[in-house]
Amino acid sequence: MATDENSQPAMREPVGRQLQKAREASGLSVSDVAGAQHLRPSVIQAIESGNYSQIDSELFLKGYVRTYAKQVGLDADAVIADLDQELEPIRQQREQEHEANPLVDIERRRRRKRQLAKTLIFLAILGIAGYLAFALLVPEPEAGGVQSGASDPADVLAVPDSGEGAVSGQSVLPGALAESGNLGTSEEPNVENPVAEDTSPGPLTEQIPAVVETPDPALENRSGLAEATDIVRLQISFIDDCWVQVSDATGKRLVNALLRNGDEIDVSGQAPLRVVIGAVDAVESIRFQGEPLDLGDYRSVNNRSEFSLTI
Repeated sequence: MATDENSQPAMREPVGRQLQKAREASGLSVSDVAGAQHLRPSVIQAIESGNYSQIDSELFLKGYVRTYAKQVGLDADAVIADLDQELEPIRQQREQEHEANPLVDIERRRRRKRQLAKTLIFLAILGIAGYLAFALLVPEPEAGGVQSGASDPADVLAVPDSGEGAVSGQSVLPGALAESGNLGTSEEPNVENPVAEDTSPGPLTEQIPAVVETPDPALENRSGLAEATDIVRLQISFIDDCWVQVSDATGKRLVNALLRNGDEIDVSGQAPLRVVIGAVDAVESIRFQGEPLDLGDYRSVNNRSEFSLTI
């Protein structure tokens, strides 16, 4: 049993305690360390006391700790490795809180609705395209029907001077026979007039434009598909050092870096954009979709702000 206990590695001190001891050995105060990182002294005190919940973003916490370790002469990589072990329980707790957040469920539903809308639009376009192809490629049977119908009255009126033929002529074209005045004579004019009237292509040609004009809705649907995704633009300029992280709706990180005095970012992504600013007072200006924003409208804790931007 003693051998097993001796083989286990000894527990290292918490990261905050390591940094505090190194700071005191270097003769630095909390204000000295905070001033070098452009942070409030309360942030350094929270790191030394292990109260990491005061710093919401793990990215900024690691950045602060790494800079702090280098400032007091510690191995930054070793300190970050110890910090990862301490943060594991906090990560699990935050993950549970994130899954329980109702806003996360709302965002999932929005994404599903967007995907469903894209699918329905795509299916509608396919349906219209198939209908147009069928209407334009399949021969139209109405044309043959008109030709056969035009020959029937001529056949009826061409019957010799029999009584049955005259009666049939009266029942089919009474107006034309009445003008002739004689059922047995003047058959040729009677044949020409009804044939000219019956073979008029007016009813048929009026139906054709209704099929040809249908491509316009298909073009409108194609443009609607292209507008289903909202791409937005964010611009920020800085007057001091500041950690910045920007992610779009798909989870893609557009910015994840430490910006310096005079730096600017100009990114675009799918709305909503999730923005994390580590030092609010280091931001000179911020514009969303070309419009200026006031960071005072967003909640700030320890000179740090986290918010979402959407149309």
